[in-house]
Amino acid sequence: MSARIAILDYGMGNLRSAEKAFEHVGATVTVTRDHAVIAEADGLVLPGVGAFPKAMQSVRELGFDGLISARLEQGTPVLGICLGMQLLFESSSELGGAPGLGLLPGTVERLDAPGLKVPEIGWNPVVWRRASELTEGLPNPCPMYHVHSYSPRPAREDDVLGTATYGTEFVSAVERAPLYGTQFHPEKSSEHGLRLLANFTRIAASALRRAA
Repeated sequence: MSARIAILDYGMGNLRSAEKAFEHVGATVTVTRDHAVIAEADGLVLPGVGAFPKAMQSVRELGFDGLISARLEQGTPVLGICLGMQLLFESSSELGGAPGLGLLPGTVERLDAPGLKVPEIGWNPVVWRRASELTEGLPNPCPMYHVHSYSPRPAREDDVLGTATYGTEFVSAVERAPLYGTQFHPEKSSEHGLRLLANFTRIAASALRRAA
């Protein structure tokens, strides 16, 4: 049974690339704003490219904030990608600051990269801190493609799944199952990124079987 993945469209995401990547790994994927579709999906993906305050405004206007929280409470796996991962936290300092979804404790701050160009753009190895269904079959460290000026600072060390270094160490992946997030773009990270998306699809399919 193929997992149904809903990619949430709030106007700020690399939607087509993410959709194609999930299709490639065998998911039944829909890019949508339809609450009924999102409510029936086996896994949700919150993508994102751009500025945190504008993104949160769009997420709230579309009613995605309450919907994501409700689906998480039902045990539905959720994956935040890049800005979408940052939105999972309590707040960001970007552009004067804004509150986030508050699903994970912590803040989002500008990269501490003295002497380096910000944003970071390019491949950077991610070191996995622990075993996870999301990273099963991936090397450690694992090169992933990053494009970002900010990164999360989780309040709980247990939420950190992977870190990378750009000037200083930053958090590049988080997990508090069934909630996951990657600062890197798996849909742009070649075979390793596709493996991660396949793992997420499998996690969503497993959750579906448990609910059946």
